[in-house]
This record gives sequence, C-alpha cells and structure tokens, in this order.
Amino acid sequence: MTIRIVQTSPSASEATIGRHNIAIDRPAAKGGTDAGPMGGEIFLAAVGGCFMSTLLAAIRAREAEVANVHIEVTGTLSDTPPRFSIIELNVTAEGRDRERLDHLVEIAGGGCIMMNTLRSVLELKITIGPLSR
Repeated sequence: MTIRIVQTSPSASEATIGRHNIAIDRPAAKGGTDAGPMGGEIFLAAVGGCFMSTLLAAIRAREAEVANVHIEVTGTLSDTPPRFSIIELNVTAEGRDRERLDHLVEIAGGGCIMMNTLRSVLELKITIGPLSR
C-alpha cells in the first residue's frame, strides 16, 4: 500500500488514499490552522476503522444478528518521546448473543492489519460494552 501526502499550507497537508483525500493539520493552539485532524487522530481512526471493517466482515460472513456497531478508540499518550502507549477500543452493539459478539470481536482482533502490526509495539485493550436490543 502506498499513499501520497503533499503540503497544502505552512502547517497542513493532504493525504491522497486511492480516490479519497484527507486534510491533515494541527490545532491553532499547536501552531496549525485546524484544517483537518492531526496525524495521531488519523492514526487512531485507522486503528478503529481497520478493526471495524474486519468486525463487520466477520458479522456478515457468519450472518450474526449484530447491528449498530460502535467503536470508541482512546489513545493514551506517553511523554518522552511523545507516543501512544496504550490504545483502547470499546465496542458496543445491538444483539442478543453476548458470547457470539465476544467471539466476533476476537476474530476481528486477529484479522485486523493494524492490531496485528501494533500488538508487539504497544498495549492494546478491547472491551465490549453491554448489548442493547
């Protein structure tokens, strides 16, 4: 996979990913113009998006009765050097079978490229909230 990133202003850039473009910048408080999310925010979105797409594929492949999936991704920062030390994913969904959802989340954790890449580098936590119906 290859993406292209070009400077668009003194603090901002734009990533071209296939047919999609994403503005990347810093908030004004950090010297940017807030034209887009920071790289770290996009990183967390990439982790969550990879996990979500893998989870949804597992749900579809097994025709599981799971719907309205939400994932909240939280990155805990460490100071020196600045980096994420822990990434937590909290999954919530609608359904009736908690064991089934637990298994689907386990499958997604093993099939997601981002999770597999990061597992040996930092702490990853996945929690599953209560199922709603």
